[in-house]
Amino acid sequence: MAQVQIREELPEGLKQELMPKHIAVILDGNRRWAKERGLSVQSGHRAGSRVMKALACLSSRWGIEVLSLFAFSTENWRRSKEEVDFLMSLFEEVIQTYEDEFTGSNIRISVIGDKSKLPESLQKMIASAEESTRGNTGLHLLIAINYSGRYDIMQASTSIARKVKDGVVKVEDINETLFEKELETNCVEFPNPDLLIRTSGEQRISNFYLWQLAYTEVFFAKKNLPDLEEEDFIEALTSFQKRERRFGGNKYTINQSII
Repeated sequence: MAQVQIREELPEGLKQELMPKHIAVILDGNRRWAKERGLSVQSGHRAGSRVMKALACLSSRWGIEVLSLFAFSTENWRRSKEEVDFLMSLFEEVIQTYEDEFTGSNIRISVIGDKSKLPESLQKMIASAEESTRGNTGLHLLIAINYSGRYDIMQASTSIARKVKDGVVKVEDINETLFEKELETNCVEFPNPDLLIRTSGEQRISNFYLWQLAYTEVFFAKKNLPDLEEEDFIEALTSFQKRERRFGGNKYTINQSII
């Protein structure tokens, strides 16, 4: 039986009715952080993984519905074999920890991306974590591994084309709603992020949610991921709550999500 979600009182200045339903984070700066300290790349990634967990815990406590973490892109395979192998091993460790700790914390875990190219042991770990937390009703944590926005759009388009070929879908029935159902974010109630946070000071979306970010508010944090603290997360949320969202038309209240 899923546990009841217990929300903590929000930090001073934040309003519950203005909280984003879906926050996405591009996790960046682990290698830069390590280099600045004369540490190994592996040390940087491990430090960053601790911040990933902290973001999930804060989001759960503050009533966020969905948290997406961009952990490994389809382009990241270009890195050295040593670094990629370490990351695959670290993902196994992280997801095992999440399964152990989040199963009883009402946090649901889903991994999106082309999992077929991941090590078999990692695929099994992902399947176990997803199954163990499937009934949880609190924060839905999406971890993007071997994911890219272009990949997602391509796989959705291919799926629809196949359904048209098989007579399951008519061409005239293709619209945004149908397309969104084929995207990998179709597993969550609020697939389109309200707020995107990118760490390390870089100001680009790096082939992340290309469809889903159409009307997302963006916050660029100057700190590298391992240096990110609770106060930085609060700063991003505070900035979000001060904005007016128009979605190309009239003014909307900041807490309204486009589904």
